[in-house]
This record gives sequence, structure tokens and C-alpha cells, in this order.
Amino acid sequence: VLERSWEVVDSVSVSLRLWDTFGDHDKDRRFAYGRSDVVLLCFSIANEASLIHCKTVWYPEIRRFCPDTPIILVGCKNDLRHMYRDEEFLSLCRDRSPFYRGNHPCASCRFPEFGRLLSLCGRPLRVFDILPPEKGRAVAFEIGACYYETSVLTLYGVSELFENVIRAALVSRKQHHFWMTNLKHVLSPQLQAPFCPPMPELGELVVPPSQFEEHMEVLFNAQAYTDAIFVSEGVGIPSHRWLLAAMCSAFQQLFTCNIENQSLEEAESVSDASMESSLDSSQESENGDAEQATAERQLPLHSLFRLTVPYGSESAVTNCVPVQHRDSCQGYPEGVEQASGSLAACPAVVQNLNHLPFTAADVGQCEGLGHRGGLVVVLAAQAVVTPAALQECLRFLYTGRVDLTACPVAEIQEAASLINVPELMAYTNNTRIQEGGETRNTELVENFLKKRRSRLKDVCLNEGLFSDVLFQLDDGFCSAHRALLMARCDMMAAMFRGDFRESSAKVVHFPGARRECFERLLTYLYTDCVSDIMSTNECLDLIELANRLCLPRLICLMEQKVISELTALSSKDADAAHVLALTLLEPSQIHNADQLADWCLHHIAINHEYIKQQHKALLRSLHPENQAYLNQNQWPPTWYNKEMQVYERFSRVNRYKTKAKKLSFCPFSFRSSKAPKQLP
Repeated sequence: VLERSWEVVDSVSVSLRLWDTFGDHDKDRRFAYGRSDVVLLCFSIANEASLIHCKTVWYPEIRRFCPDTPIILVGCKNDLRHMYRDEEFLSLCRDRSPFYRGNHPCASCRFPEFGRLLSLCGRPLRVFDILPPEKGRAVAFEIGACYYETSVLTLYGVSELFENVIRAALVSRKQHHFWMTNLKHVLSPQLQAPFCPPMPELGELVVPPSQFEEHMEVLFNAQAYTDAIFVSEGVGIPSHRWLLAAMCSAFQQLFTCNIENQSLEEAESVSDASMESSLDSSQESENGDAEQATAERQLPLHSLFRLTVPYGSESAVTNCVPVQHRDSCQGYPEGVEQASGSLAACPAVVQNLNHLPFTAADVGQCEGLGHRGGLVVVLAAQAVVTPAALQECLRFLYTGRVDLTACPVAEIQEAASLINVPELMAYTNNTRIQEGGETRNTELVENFLKKRRSRLKDVCLNEGLFSDVLFQLDDGFCSAHRALLMARCDMMAAMFRGDFRESSAKVVHFPGARRECFERLLTYLYTDCVSDIMSTNECLDLIELANRLCLPRLICLMEQKVISELTALSSKDADAAHVLALTLLEPSQIHNADQLADWCLHHIAINHEYIKQQHKALLRSLHPENQAYLNQNQWPPTWYNKEMQVYERFSRVNRYKTKAKKLSFCPFSFRSSKAPKQLP
């Protein structure tokens, strides 16, 4: 142990030996002070009572036993200046943490005058519990000691402290043994550079995982606002024309053929009567424009059939319950009175049906599927197409997935071949290949999902194919599909599924939103992607709309885009980035963009000094809570800036004294100005 105690400081070799005083044995503590060269008086920077003890209890005792021994005042636990708020560090020492101290049983009886301070020891640390360095330096000045801070956890100032402790002991010895030449070049204890806490790290930006595929599965299973029914072996499978037309060219040709007959007008009149909105009379002028825009988007219907079983009866309910499996699918309605005109009667439709596995197609009105009397297209499949195979084909068009256990693969492959779904045909072929089949299917499904997003945007969103709702915005109209909005957005689902007037209205008034922003919202709902070409203000408008509709993933995507742009801007034009951070802070807090608000607070905090000088008006315009947060969390902190000013001032004074000593004409000063000889 003694061999490791040797240190060399200023070319002087010394043996550094440490010992502590006895704790509660007052009568024996005097033996610990004997023959000491220097005394380290330690306190915790997170405990004001310990600093007061240094001045009122320990300093008088030291001077009683060691009247001429130099004293070094040491502030311990320097790491608490920044780690008291570090959750990761707190979690490591939660059970026996210095931040959750209990009252010492003998503390109040030994030091009753510090009862108020001791009562604070049973709670976690707060900002005002951390003592600033100036308090420790003030106490050190009162007792005539040097002041240093250390941290055993981070090893800050430990080696520097012991070097200066040795210097203090050697300087004290030099005053009594001035003839010792090896002590001639020993320096006085040096100033300690102020501790700068590490820059606070910004948390990683978290974007919730996409649920687009799950939502498409919900769209397929929920069967809300379906407008087509496929009938096979007396089993009906509801679906959506707009999605099938977007994903399959054969369905698009079938559903978009134009037919002129009287039954079409009758179907449209029945549909309009069932879809009337209960809007107020004050909005009639607005509804006129909206209905005109709706009429321009209406696609022709083809014929009408009616159910002979009245709605509400037991058989009608049985015939109209949407189900998912083959054994519980809804039955095809019996006793259908077909109108004079039908899809199958038109040559164009018959030509399409010859290429599809369907023998007949009609348009009818159904009350049992949640359409509130909406029109549906009924397609009767050939006998070769089983209900389970047809359902799996539709599932693939919706989700890109196939349940191979529902029916034989051969039936699915045959149905896909008749309907002309090449991706599903390739998928079923790959399942029969033992080597490399799964890999090929994975690539095939990925490409199909990309195609689905592109087709949904181009056909359903941009063209408005078979749209069933029109949103009236502040500066225009936007068409959409209720079923997809319900599957993708809970707010839309609550609005269209409940007893609100929007559930049956053709035109939904949506105030407080512009058309361009709402189109970007629909693009996200239809494709799960956001546009790359957006300004910061446009992103903020979309964040506001996403918060209004409770879409947290869209908010996070916009936050990610804005933060990446601000980060790139800060490296090119820091001043512009500062202004944007000040501008976006409070709007992001209002619209629950918490990660963007945290980034703005972090950016302002680490550039607080510059922003306070250059953009003082913007900084003062912030909410008082934000200003208080920035004042407490600015980096470097205020106390560090003050300590740095003190350190620089004393450093200049020391340099001036050293320079003046070298320029002195005293003959002894020339001798001291020579370079010291290196001792062996």
C-alpha cells in the first residue's frame, strides 16, 4: 500500500497517506488530527446542512487541534448537478439511492438547530437542493481555505484535488523550511476550472409502427358500407366496389360500364331519398353547391331489385348479416323481384361477364348491411367458384394475404384464374414449390402492397371512383369512401357509425380545414404515406388536423419531417433555425406534438445565451412556464457561466502577478526566473 502512495508533484516526490476522523467518538477524534500536513473538509453539494456543519462544527474543531494546518474545502457528489434528473441513473439506484434518503435517527437530537434542513432529507432531490459553487466558495473564503469539487462516480476533479492538496502541504512546509531547495519551485494550489455539465441528450424520436395492414384487415372483416355482394351457392359475401375496381382491372371494367335505362333513374331517386341529410335550414345555400358537386361525382347505377321479405323480419335479418367464414356466410336473399332492366341484359355487361366467373349482375337496395337503404351490386358466381375460394380471392385483394387452410389451394387458384388476379395465381403456384416458394411469395406480396397503395391513391382518391361521401371544407370539396375512413380513423368511425347526421349525409361539413391540407390527410389514410414536398407551416397545419382526428402516427411522421428539416437548417442557417424553433414551440404543444415541442425546447435551451441576445422579443413572448423551463434547463447553466467569469478573472490576475514577478529588478527574482532543474 505504501509503495502505491508515492506521487510526484512539481518535481517533488511525496507519500500521500489518508485517514478519516472518528465519527461519533468526540474524545478520540483529537488523535486523528495529530501531525497532519493538510486537512480535507468535505461536504455534499446536495445537502446544505453538511456545508453549514463544515463552518459551525468541523472548522472550529480543526482549528482547535490544528491551528496552522492548511484546509481544503471539498464539495463531493459533483455529478448530482446534472444526474439528479437522469431517469436511467435513478432507476439503477432506486432502492438505495442517495436521492431518497431517510432521516438519521440521531440527527435531530445531535443537531436540533438544523431540524428544518434535516426534515428535507426524506424526499427526492429537487433543483433548489443543489448548492451552487458560489456558496461553497463563499464558505471557503470565510475559513481561509481553497475550494474544489469532485465526483467519485465520474472521477471529475479527483486527481486534480490530490495534486493541489500536496501543493498546499508543500507550500506550508516551505514557509517553515525555506532553506529546502527542492521546494523552491512548488506552485501554489491552482484554480479548478468550473465543471460544465454534459449537454443534455435529446431522446430518440419514436414513430409508432404502421397499422395499415391491420386496418385493411378490419376493412375486409367489418364490411361497413359495402356496395357489392358476391353470391356463390346461396352464400353472399359483401365487398366494396371501389377497392375491387382499383385492384383488379376486370372488376373495374365491370363496375364502370355505362348503361342507360329507366331503372337507373329510379335507383338514383331511391338512393337520394335514403341519403338525405338533416342539415339546418341556414345551410341550404351551402348544400346546393355541395349537392351539385356530389352529382358531378355520381357514377351511373344500372338496375334495381327489391327484397320481397320486409326489412326487420327474422328472415331479412338472417339474409343480411355480414359474416367472415364459409359456414356462417349470409344467404342470398330469396324472392327477389328483378326490375325490367338489369346489368346482365346489357350487351356490354354480358361481354364482361363472359370473361368473369359470374352469371348475372343486378343492382338492388339492401337495409341490412348498414347502408341505411343504400344500393348494392349483386353478382352471382358460377358453380365452379366455391364461397370459400371466392372469399380468399377477395381477402387477397384487400390485404395481400390468403388463408390456405380455408379451402384447397386448387380452388383458390381456379377462382383467381377465372377472376384474372395474376398476383394470386403466382402466389398459389409458389406455395406448391418447396424450395424458394416462401421467398418468392414474400417479394410478391411486397410488390402487391406497393401496387395497392398506388392504385388506391390514383383510382380511389384522385379520381374519386365510387366515392360515397363529400367533405365540404373552407375552400372546396373532397370526396372519400366512408368504409376506408372508418377503418383508418377512430374519429371517422364514431362519426359514420353512430346516430350522427353525418352517417347518412351525402355532404359532411368540415369547418376549420383547407382543401390542400385535407387532401394530404386523405393521402395518408389511403396510402399510409405523407408527401415529401411540404413547408413547415403546411406540416403544422397537418399536425393540427391530425390531432383533431386523433391520428398519433401521422403526428409523429410530421414531427419527424419537421425535425429533420430543422436539423438540416441549423447546420446551414442557425439563426433561421432558432426563429423557427421559437415559432413552432407553443403551437406544437397546443396540438400535442410532444416530440417536436421537446426538440424545440432542447434546441432553445442549448442555444439560450445566443437567442437571448439576438431574439429577446421572441423569447419573452413565450408562455411563462416555457420561460421558466428554459431558465432552469439552459445549457451551459447560469451558474456555470458565472463560475467561468470568476475563473477567467482570477486567471488573468494570476497571469499578471506572474508576469510582474518576472519583470521585477530584485536580484532574487532573476534567480527564481531561471528554469528549474530536473531532480533525479
